[in-house]
Amino acid sequence: MMGEAHSKVQARHLKRNAYLYVRQSTLRQVFENTESTKRQYDLRERAMALGWRLDQVIIIDSDLGLSGASAVDREGFQRLVSEVSLGRAGIVMGLEVSRLARNSTDWHRLLEICALADTLILDEDGVYDPAHFNDRLLLGLKGTMSEAELHILRARLRGGILNKARRGELEIRLPVGFNYDPAGRVRLDPDVPKPVNWPGANSNIPAHFGCCIIRVIPARFASAERTPTSYPMAHTGFNNFQQRSGSR
Repeated sequence: MMGEAHSKVQARHLKRNAYLYVRQSTLRQVFENTESTKRQYDLRERAMALGWRLDQVIIIDSDLGLSGASAVDREGFQRLVSEVSLGRAGIVMGLEVSRLARNSTDWHRLLEICALADTLILDEDGVYDPAHFNDRLLLGLKGTMSEAELHILRARLRGGILNKARRGELEIRLPVGFNYDPAGRVRLDPDVPKPVNWPGANSNIPAHFGCCIIRVIPARFASAERTPTSYPMAHTGFNNFQQRSGSR
């Protein structure tokens, strides 16, 4: 396999950079599945063994914690595709197909661009040239299996949720201020402070939520010299704060 891989790597490929794409699907996997992440970074050694210098290996790991189901929000993957289309990549590396994409459309688009730009693809099993029919066929099958695996995992999880719901045993995350008692019934959380009446408010607001409101509402609205802020105004301010925070 190594000899065949070396035969596919030509001098024209070594003149360009090697791009290593690293991704984990969730932040939990980033913190807990550290061995998988380490294996992905270790592909640098494979590139150097094939002839690339260390300074030619460019690591794209900005998509850690993002799902591979779509390329829309994955800036790292979009950058990778751009670099390949500009002819700057001699080889694209990923531990397996599922790290690069779990969507057949995104995967086959990458294969097409790699074939046009004369860019190789490397995974844990070997080196492939998308311009060759046999390699492209194998890569296409791997991409299809990766997408099917995601569908099977989702179906399995959804089936378990529905089955638990039919038995009446499904517990979902409750709003702040509620929890489950030992019998599984929803109740008010005894550890949450009791609601307090705000002067001029149309409803009760939990005391701990008031801290958020004070931080969100400008000081001129919270001043004792002015009419106290109503709950609808506070709610609108809190929503705007969340939207501004999300857009940063």
